[in-house]
Amino acid sequence: MTLHFVRRHFARDLGIDLGTANSLVYERGRGVVLREPSVVAVKNGPTKEILAIGEEAR
Repeated sequence: MTLHFVRRHFARDLGIDLGTANSLVYERGRGVVLREPSVVAVKNGPTKEILAIGEEAR
């Protein structure tokens, strides 16, 4: 996905904040539609499997 594609289809309607503590998605006309902790739980070992993301990983 190119930056041009993203700007053409999403830039006027969505705002994404990838913060250090929380990630937010803002939609024009609706406000914040997603607020999740910026956390990923990863299995320790050779596979580094993702176990949980966001609130589940907290």
